[in-house]
Amino acid sequence: MGEWVDWHRGYDSSPGHAGRLAAVQAMIRSALDRAPAGRIAVISICAGDGRDLLEVLPGHPRRGDVRAFLVDLEPELVARARARAERSGAAGVQVVETDAALTTAYAGAVPADLVLACGIFGNITDRDVRRTIHHLPELCAPGATVIWTRGRFEPDLTPTVRRWFADAGFEELAFVTVPGTTAAAGAHRLVAGPRPFRSGVRLFTFLERELRPSSRRGPAERAQPTGGSVDGEPASSS
Repeated sequence: MGEWVDWHRGYDSSPGHAGRLAAVQAMIRSALDRAPAGRIAVISICAGDGRDLLEVLPGHPRRGDVRAFLVDLEPELVARARARAERSGAAGVQVVETDAALTTAYAGAVPADLVLACGIFGNITDRDVRRTIHHLPELCAPGATVIWTRGRFEPDLTPTVRRWFADAGFEELAFVTVPGTTAAAGAHRLVAGPRPFRSGVRLFTFLERELRPSSRRGPAERAQPTGGSVDGEPASSS
């Protein structure tokens, strides 16, 4: 069983997993509610089994307008996401098995009205976090929403992440912390003009597990019987 497949077991045992998922899903619902009439293009970077989006769509009135493009490198999680999409009746969802860190993966799916970047920022260098945020406007349609997560383990990078989003032309819509855990989620809207898409750009590289910032979490979270961390959303080796 792969590391990120094992990570998903935390949804059954970890308050951080469950709380962060609930926060992200609430932000997804709000983004869909705000979307203007017509097609809603969604990109999920390192989507894992896609439950953040795919559990929201069946009960949402805009589900028929969504055209979602989910990307992950872990074959089992991709298979699970495809099965989940089929069960949910989400006809407008495509799940692709490829390296989510390369912008080439999104060539047929941009610009997006909603971009999910969950479980990435705690597993890469701070420099790659800033680089990814800098390039996000290239994936976005005007006024697009980006939803992201990052643990608040020390040193807490989330204030800096929020500033980097502002520097990249986004305004903050929400920032939520999960009580009793380091988990946090944010939503930002692009208020600057989007930038031209560039294929072939590497946004980030996942660090070895022991080098990831997400390895710095509290004792209660370290005790969880999973292979990842509360910030480590299924983002297999991207």
